Amino acid sequence: MTYPKTQLHHSLPLLLICDNLRDPGNLGTILRSAAGAGCSKVLLTKGCVDAWEPKVLRAGMGAHFQLPIVNNLDWEAVPNYLAPNTRVYVADNCGLYARAQTSNKASDYGWLCDRQLSKFHKYEEEEEEEDLETGASKGWLPELEVQSYDLDWTEAPAAVVIGGETHGVSLESLQLAESTGGKRLLIPVVPGVDSLNSAMAASILLFEGKRQLRLRAEHWS
Repeated sequence: MTYPKTQLHHSLPLLLICDNLRDPGNLGTILRSAAGAGCSKVLLTKGCVDAWEPKVLRAGMGAHFQLPIVNNLDWEAVPNYLAPNTRVYVADNCGLYARAQTSNKASDYGWLCDRQLSKFHKYEEEEEEEDLETGASKGWLPELEVQSYDLDWTEAPAAVVIGGETHGVSLESLQLAESTGGKRLLIPVVPGVDSLNSAMAASILLFEGKRQLRLRAEHWS
């Protein structure tokens, strides 16, 4: 498929990875935002709704014909689609969940969402069982620094992972972020709000990345 020259001209070193996005309306809206921000491409991992499903096409409003979309990827294949030196950042709706490991009050940290914390504790339990068998001792999650979304994170080519609202981000996305020197990007919301809609979070992060890249280009011009 060929894409509009104007879109290719304005394409940025900014890539989106969709992780377990299963709502067609959300995915279509995210693709529309990705095209508007000037993303170079969008990668969909296995578990996402088909990008060409009719409801996704309708919500995308033509975005499918503005930028490359790669469907149904295994996580092992994702690095093959990243530019050299790309750093992967995770838009984590539970950005402070790691600190809750030492607290009995997850609500102390404002916007921890219980369903994602439960999912990661499932990983912890599975790993503890493995450690008992092997005698190994290691952390149950990759150690990723939390960074506010409005601080500079586009100094190198960047890929942003957006997780679905039901299952959140996968362990594989955190591992990929750790291996590339990435971080968890935190969009602060007031206490009592569970999390942002996935499409809203994606739009905020992509246009923030676009803003940072524009300022850097103006500085060097």
